[in-house]
Amino acid sequence: MVTVSTSRARQSGKVSDESGDLAQALIEKHGGRVSGRALIPDDLDFLRRTLRRSLADKLVDVVVFTGGTGVSTTDVTIEAVRPFFEKEIEGFGEIFRSISYKKVGSAAALSRATAGIAKKKVVLCIPGSPDAVRTALEMFLGEIPHVFSLANGR
Repeated sequence: MVTVSTSRARQSGKVSDESGDLAQALIEKHGGRVSGRALIPDDLDFLRRTLRRSLADKLVDVVVFTGGTGVSTTDVTIEAVRPFFEKEIEGFGEIFRSISYKKVGSAAALSRATAGIAKKKVVLCIPGSPDAVRTALEMFLGEIPHVFSLANGR
């Protein structure tokens, strides 16, 4: 699980990560196990290196990126991750934005949340706010075992 936040990655000492903590709690509540967490800056090369390490890790089935999915010039999670997708799960982002629209109105259109399959692993890219993390994971965690099974030809 990777939190993408330049401002928090630059902080020294213990850094709070409310969205990462929430994501871990939701994943564990649904029977998953978080094998590692990272807090990294919004940096294209850093994101790609982090994803490559996760995809090479035999203990990892799902990679979750929180943050960096908006439209600011520094939001590069999608640009870093999308080239790794062998299959993009467009419906993930569509449903996420539909649910978000009911909560925040047209601002939901600014989210570029997406998911895909890379190296037979499920990769989620979701906004970094706690509400967005809750919305995305509660919406999709129940589907991940099925998606993982399909991605692995089972």
